[in-house]
Formats: sequence, structure tokens, C-alpha cells
Amino acid sequence: MIISANHLDLTYNDQRLIIEDGNFVINEKDFVFISGASGSGKSTLLKSLYANILPRSGELIIDGYNINKLSSKELRTLRKDIGIIFQDYKLIKEYTIEENIMLPLKINGYSSSICKDQANKLLAHVKLSHAKGSYPDQLSGGEQQRVSVARALAHNPSIILADEPTGNLDQFSANVIWNLLKGANEQLGITVIVVTHMVPKNFGIHFRQLSLENGKIYESF
Repeated sequence: MIISANHLDLTYNDQRLIIEDGNFVINEKDFVFISGASGSGKSTLLKSLYANILPRSGELIIDGYNINKLSSKELRTLRKDIGIIFQDYKLIKEYTIEENIMLPLKINGYSSSICKDQANKLLAHVKLSHAKGSYPDQLSGGEQQRVSVARALAHNPSIILADEPTGNLDQFSANVIWNLLKGANEQLGITVIVVTHMVPKNFGIHFRQLSLENGKIYESF
């Protein structure tokens, strides 16, 4: 999946532009950090990458789809190829950990046996097999975020979008999440795009950084 933005303008209210004249390309298997001060538009840009908000002007092309010209069917197809990780986890409290991980697979029409098998593999991967029958509020924040990563991986996406995935976590839990995301990129070839207020030091793999300032997007080298 390749993402390209050409003269991209983003806004919520058609008044003040949050992103102005954005131009960038994200290639398959890239690991990209989107950084910037609070209110700089990082989360806004990320939301545009799964068509939660649409460009006011300019082009945003994702996997060959022009976001402003998507049919409902094309949008569903595109989103099947995307996994999303939120800072506040967004796990369903009434579902067990196993059921939360199975949810994207069920939405995509997989059988119960396939859903369970994939969930169990991912629970082992994030070292939470012992908790599959637990509910989100029975887990720590770090454990819940590991479930969120597993859920994002469940349907074998080409791209993972993560919005401040370690913002609420202690250093140990944050390192676990970073290692999971690095593994998804290096071992599975998934394009990973992470919004963060601070890029980790000594990250250990090659990455790119898009910095946002005053509505402008710059690539940091």
C-alpha cells in the first residue's frame, strides 16, 4: 500500500486549515513517525489516512484510491487493509480479550474457528494467552494496549495506524508496544505510521519522520 498526498488541505469546520498544502509519500514497508506539538494536527492527519475526515482540497491517494472519490464499497475494502491502534485502547468492555481480538475478523466474515485460531495465535504473540477470558478492565493499561495491537494485526493488514500508542503507558509497557510495532514492520512487512509527541531514542530500526508545524508538513532527516 502506497500513500501519497498532493497539496493536501485538512480542516474540520471549513474555516481554519489544520493541515495546509501537505505533500508527502509513504511507501510500502515504511515505518513513519508523525510528530509535532500538541494541536499541530497529528491526529487529524492520521484520521485522514483512514478517511475519517476528508480533504477540503488537494489529493490523498491510498492504495490507488482517491479518498475524496471513494464509494461506500471502496471505503469498506480499503479499511479492511488497515489496522488502527488508539491511545485509549477503545476495547469493548463487555467483550473478553479474545472476543475483542476476534472482532475485525468477524466483521470481515471469517468463520468462528478461524477467528478463534487467529486470536489465540495473537494472544500468544503478545504474551496474554492466560488472559483470553478476561475483560479489559481486569487488565493493566499496558496489557490493554497489547490487546489493541493484537486486534490491529488480526486481519493481516497492510498498514497499521497508531495514535499515541504509548502515551498513557509506563516505560516498560511502552517498550513492549514499540517492540511489537517494530516486529510487525520488520517481520511481517507491514507499513506502520505512528503519531507521537516524542520519537523514541535508539529506536533500532530505520524509520522516517514527518514533522508538523503551523499546519505544514516537513520530513525530518
